[in-house]
Parts: sequence; C-alpha cells; structure tokens
Amino acid sequence: MIANAPRAIMVATLVAGTLDILSAFVFAGIAGMAPVQVLRFVASGPFGDAPTATAGWALVGLAVHYAIMACMVAAYILIAPRITILMRHPIAAGIAYGVLLWIIMYWIVRPLRFPEMPLPSTAYGIANALFSHCILVGIPIALTARRYATRAGAPASVTA
Repeated sequence: MIANAPRAIMVATLVAGTLDILSAFVFAGIAGMAPVQVLRFVASGPFGDAPTATAGWALVGLAVHYAIMACMVAAYILIAPRITILMRHPIAAGIAYGVLLWIIMYWIVRPLRFPEMPLPSTAYGIANALFSHCILVGIPIALTARRYATRAGAPASVTA
C-alpha cells in the first residue's frame, strides 16, 4: 500500500513530467523546434489547432503535459502495490511500464488524434521515444511508488 498516495503522485508527476518535457525540448531543439512550439503542439492534442496561434497556449500545453503525466503516474501508483513483483523490482517494472506507455501513446493515442503524423520509423526516433518513456518516465514513477510503499525508516533496496 502507498502510505501517502496523493503526495507520491505529486512527486512522481513533477519528477517524471519535468524529465520528459526537458527531453522533448532537447530532442525537438536538435530538430530546430523551440520549446514554445513543443508546448503548443501538446496543447493542440485536446484543443485542436487553436493553440498554434499564440504563444500563450504554451502554458496550456505545459498544464496538459503534467495532467497527462499525473494520469500515467496515478495509474501506476494505485495499481503497483497490488502486484508484488512491481514493487520488488522497480527498475525492471519502470522500464516495462515505460514500454507500455510508449505503446499507448505512439500506437493508440497519437494515431487517433494525429492520424496524418507518421510514427517514428528511424532507430533514432524510436530510441528517443523509448528512452524518454522508459528511463525518464517509467523508472522514476516506479521508484517513487517503491519509496512511498516502503515503511517509514526502513531502507528500500532496489533491484532490477
């Protein structure tokens, strides 16, 4: 059981969400896209083309990003304590959860919302997406769940 689920969700959302958006900024920057463009694109998911008109929508995009991340985190935080292996092996569980999130986002959500946008097909594009979802999102979420599931004062050993 997670001792303080709301706090665990908040912490994991801030950590994983920040790492993920910074990664998006870096990789988009390499492709010549500014951070504000990344955030407006995120806002265009639920709000259509309107967010691409002004820079103010970047803040909406940031809120959308963290809201999506909070849902991803809450799902794991609420389910993981019921599945012993996820709590015993947070690194492996985090990587597996990252792959699951990648599949959901890239093979279900994105094609439904942006059918004209091709999926990553290069090794670089796929590796970038998997790195972000597994290492920067999945593992921090799993480690946070493990940390908050551990009894206060008892050290938590982490194994793959």
